[in-house]
Parts: sequence; structure tokens; C-alpha cells
Amino acid sequence: MTRDEIREEIIDILNDIAPDEDLSDLKDDVSFREQMELDSMDFLDIVMELRKRHKVQVPEEDYTELASMQSTCAYLEPRMKDIERV
Repeated sequence: MTRDEIREEIIDILNDIAPDEDLSDLKDDVSFREQMELDSMDFLDIVMELRKRHKVQVPEEDYTELASMQSTCAYLEPRMKDIERV
């Protein structure tokens, strides 16, 4: 997957987790928690969706890498480079 495809996938996951949030003006360099009303369970849902949809394992010590769209895409890009978007 490309960085843009990963971004689209994360937005899709965020839409599923927080359907009432307006993600149209989501800033890539600002943390998700500053922009959205996400709690720790919502954050775990993001990690679980990545595992369920793409078999991507995110160890607990790497959770901070998923703080913003920019850091999430940078973290996932090498791990998802060989994954096709469905």
C-alpha cells in the first residue's frame, strides 16, 4: 500500500470507530486525540482493525507511533508496503 492508500484506510477505520466525527478537515500533523473525541478503547479499536483487516501487528510499545495521521502513515508504510488494498 502507498502512503495515500494507508491514509485512506485509516480514515475508513476512524469513520467506523467514530461515525459522528467530521474527518474532512483532519490535520495530518496534529494528534487524533486533539482533533477527535477518542478514548483509549477507541485507540485500541484502531489497532485491532489494522490487525483484522491487514494482519498488521502493532506492539503495545509502538502505540505512541499511531498518535497522528502523519506518524501513523510513517509507521505503517514499511509494514504495509506489500499489502494490496481491497
